[in-house]
Amino acid sequence: MKVKLVAEKIVAFRWISIVFVLVATLFLGNQLRYLKMDADVLKSLPDNDIHARLLKRIAENFGGNNIGVVILETDNVYQTKILEQVRAITDSLKEIKGIISVSSLTNIIQIKRSEEGIEVGTLVDEYDLPQDPESLEALRKAVLSNEMYKGSIVSEDGTATLVLFTLDGTEAVNAVASNIISVISKLGIKEKIYYSGSPMLVSAISNLMRKDLTTLLPIAFLLIAGVLFISFRSVAGVVLPLLTATIAIIWTLGTMSLLGYKMSMISNNIPIILLAIGSSYAIHVINSINQQKLNGTSNSVSISLSHILIPVFLASVTTAIGFVSFIFGSYLEMIVEFGIFTTLGTLLSFFLSIFFVPALIEVFSGKRKVSEPKKVKPSVFLDNQLLKLNTFIFRHPKRIVLTWLGLFMISMVGIFSIERKVDIQEYFKKDNPTRIGENIQVQKFGGTKPVFVLFTGNVKSPEVLNKMLETAKYMEKSPDIYTTLSVANLISELNLAITGRKEIPKTIEEIEQLWFLIDGNETLGRLVSENLNEGIIISKFKSPDNEAKKNFSSYMETFIKANSTPDCKIEITGMPFVDVTMDQSLIRSQVGSILIALIFVMLIVGFILRSWLSGLLVSLPIIAAISILFGFMGLTGISLNIATVLVASVALGIGIDYSIHFISHFNDSMKSTGILKTAIENTLTNSGKAIIINVFSVAIGFLVLMLSEMVPLQYFGLLIALCMISSGLGALTLLPAVLIMLHKKDITKQ
Repeated sequence: MKVKLVAEKIVAFRWISIVFVLVATLFLGNQLRYLKMDADVLKSLPDNDIHARLLKRIAENFGGNNIGVVILETDNVYQTKILEQVRAITDSLKEIKGIISVSSLTNIIQIKRSEEGIEVGTLVDEYDLPQDPESLEALRKAVLSNEMYKGSIVSEDGTATLVLFTLDGTEAVNAVASNIISVISKLGIKEKIYYSGSPMLVSAISNLMRKDLTTLLPIAFLLIAGVLFISFRSVAGVVLPLLTATIAIIWTLGTMSLLGYKMSMISNNIPIILLAIGSSYAIHVINSINQQKLNGTSNSVSISLSHILIPVFLASVTTAIGFVSFIFGSYLEMIVEFGIFTTLGTLLSFFLSIFFVPALIEVFSGKRKVSEPKKVKPSVFLDNQLLKLNTFIFRHPKRIVLTWLGLFMISMVGIFSIERKVDIQEYFKKDNPTRIGENIQVQKFGGTKPVFVLFTGNVKSPEVLNKMLETAKYMEKSPDIYTTLSVANLISELNLAITGRKEIPKTIEEIEQLWFLIDGNETLGRLVSENLNEGIIISKFKSPDNEAKKNFSSYMETFIKANSTPDCKIEITGMPFVDVTMDQSLIRSQVGSILIALIFVMLIVGFILRSWLSGLLVSLPIIAAISILFGFMGLTGISLNIATVLVASVALGIGIDYSIHFISHFNDSMKSTGILKTAIENTLTNSGKAIIINVFSVAIGFLVLMLSEMVPLQYFGLLIALCMISSGLGALTLLPAVLIMLHKKDITKQ
């Protein structure tokens, strides 16, 4: 009775709902112009994580996390025209606002003995570049004989060279990256140019995100509109679900902008998800109203609302629970934010479907502008197929249950084969220039994953400098560390030039005499702090393999524990260590979010429907669907990463709606008829129709993501679509088959 009263009030206050939605949409829609994108994973690291804190500290003190790379690939770097191009790139980058230092073959520091003594200058004279073959050959030998250059600034095979630049952090990364690409493209360089490093990766992903939003969302709208038109065969049946979804997207993204949040590579999925959710709730509401109109019921809107209100409410709450689970235990803040705003969007979609959609139907029905009873055409084909399905289920309930059990067992085989990958380059297609640049870095320059070893102590002391050399030597024994750079390298090189011994001097006084020669060099600013109480070793990690990262982490931890002292504290961080933590969090987040969502879903459904058995039953199809999902991932080699880790909980939240609508309708029919066969037939031909429409519209919406430029999002769309289809089939076959087996005694009453 209370539900009926609520439904009547919703219809009674329809104009208030319409005006409120209009005002809120205008206000929040205006906020969209302030919404920004930020694809930087490092900014999403939690502040309480040891590696996150250390990385941010190094970024502030040394600019370590803001290093970008321009790669010039050619047949032979040691040519005058190539050196001229490197010089042009170097000089151009120096002029760009936001870049504080640039290092390349044409300006890199060189320490050598001359007739006047020790000379600290550059490897080549940028105003007098080598012209003749002898000078170019001498340059090649100089590079190959010096560990600071070989494989660091020029590849050993001489086919690629790097121009490194450091951002000061005051300018927007995307703006600086765009400026870099624009400036270099104007130089007219014919050789292949690639961009790498954190700033360029962030910019590249942000650009892909914008492209996805502007191209994929309209395609998804058109495809879903097609499904809705075929299903409802009315303008209202197309417009209202899509309008609901659009407003939900505007409200959610507008709120995000209003609160100062930015769109990440994860929250970029929110519009597609809300398009599916917002339209799905409206589909059930419209389908229910259409059924009442077909029956010739007066007050069809309020009557249908009284029937559909609790199922849609349950569907929205359980979907929200799936998203809320991301808020607890997720390692990356971007995933937490994704959970917050998808939860908000889900609840807003419920509000719009229950208040706004009925209000519009009631207003326009009164003016004869929306479908009247005689205009609502039942889908004869769909009805016939559902009746056939009903007959099949009653004949073979055990066979259906055994078939699903067989699929579950096959899936178990694949689950244990799932791989985990957290490498950011996996976001790009293999032919993407950014990924090609990353591969060149790995193949020719020892990798792309930065590694930093931080030494706290007097960096002018022999003890600290020697410990730097010792640590670097230990690191280079790892197969995944190719070169290292620190101030200790520079001091030992200076000492070699003066004394012929490549070692750190014995006293601070001797070190200070050498230090004077390099003081003020921009390379020094990247290696030591201003007050000289901190210094770092900069290196790169080669392997993308998670096991290799774990082994290196353990390898270095052993050394640091044995060598760190109060006078020389040693700490290590870098992307390999962050990747290890992220890898471990993938499992915790996946298992934790699914368990939290499942438990709360069963409890809430059981409580609201006053049947704990119903809570358990609605979970069976989605458990089967998630098992098939993970089995498919393992058998096809789709890895678990920061995008696909979201799939199971998202699918659980959306997919369980089908079972909720089915069990709710079934319970109502059983109460009114008391006959099992009639209850299941009514449920299949009424809720079953909305479920099928829903499955197709949601699946098609997510399949659009397969057109994304970002590989994990392609898999995300495919996997969600797979889970929607399997959970929909489970709700229409497994659930009724189980109900038949549980109500065997009732069959005799037919």
